[in-house]
Amino acid sequence: MPLIPIEKRRRGIYILPNLLTTAALFAGFYAIVQAMNNRFEHAAVAIFIAMLLDGLDGRVARMTHTQSAFGAEYDSLSDMVSFGAAPALVAYEWALKDLGKFGWIAAFIYCAGAALRLARFNTNINVVDKRFFQGLPSPAAAALIAGMVWVSLDNNIAGHEVRWAALALTVFAGLSMVSSMLFWSGKNINLRKSVPFIVVIAVVLGFALVSSYPPGVLFALFIAYAASGYLIWAWRWVRMRRRRAARESAAPDDTASSPTDSTTD
Repeated sequence: MPLIPIEKRRRGIYILPNLLTTAALFAGFYAIVQAMNNRFEHAAVAIFIAMLLDGLDGRVARMTHTQSAFGAEYDSLSDMVSFGAAPALVAYEWALKDLGKFGWIAAFIYCAGAALRLARFNTNINVVDKRFFQGLPSPAAAALIAGMVWVSLDNNIAGHEVRWAALALTVFAGLSMVSSMLFWSGKNINLRKSVPFIVVIAVVLGFALVSSYPPGVLFALFIAYAASGYLIWAWRWVRMRRRRAARESAAPDDTASSPTDSTTD
């Protein structure tokens, strides 16, 4: 039996980023438990907390130079629970189960979309433009589901009253995750770089806006973000059509008749 080198056997994991990932995983699991107990508002808030923690672990790992293959795999598995299984179950328990097979099919489309989105992200991580995500990120898709649940409950709207809207949003989120639409990633933001004072004021105003009505503001923000990918696609499509039309108009007209030579008697 070959001996394993001591340095490989003693190799550990970085505690700080993986601790944040574990906290995000716990928040996703907590959302599932609360949905099973019909405490959907707690489940929705837990998904948003998981999304916040998920955004922190990667940045903390990069800032502290503690990235690892283990951390990347652990983060993907945590995302599948927090932003794949948890939102699908919350949506199903809250509104979709009243629709019978259409309900659980919609929940499965979302769950499968999240799994495929994460698998594609892991395989294309060194290929795609880092300024954009290909497909709606799973945390943003989960925020759509959680936001709808939270806003509806805050306005005393039961799940069965908006079950068809919930089905449409769930399917939309699931298909958007596996689409080829480009969504801004925000990875080009450098937190170590100095910024104008107006940026700090804008951040303060942003926190004040969210705190004024968290369910509605967060839901509106992620609806706008989900729509941004389709707006980017439409803008690029229109620009491509204009460029094609400009090239065609600038090309010589081959069908035009050439001038005839005049002859003299």
